Amino acid sequence: QVQLVESGGGLVQPGGSLRLSCAASGFSFGYFAMHWYRQAPGKEREWVASIMTAGGSTNYADSVKGRFTISRDNAKNTVWLQMNSLKPEDTAIYYCNVGGAGSAYWGQGTQVTVSS
Repeated sequence: QVQLVESGGGLVQPGGSLRLSCAASGFSFGYFAMHWYRQAPGKEREWVASIMTAGGSTNYADSVKGRFTISRDNAKNTVWLQMNSLKPEDTAIYYCNVGGAGSAYWGQGTQVTVSS
């Protein structure tokens, strides 16, 4: 079955960096776009970034554009989210996803806390 396992979250000071990883299994990873979403306390889950398949074209939410970078390695069935210049408003649980917002396939999430 489809499994998505995130890691790499933690506590970081404003301006710092984190790199999230998502290890995927149970489907043909290279054929699917992959996505990162996040959910802050008391807020709806929101889309953060997407990366397409072999070509690797990417898209970002305006709130993270220029600070976050999504990448993938199809040989390792892994997608990453490099987060730089982190702000307190980036605090959220970050989720890896395949299939988009309406999909049933989500990881368990990894907590990112940006605080001094």
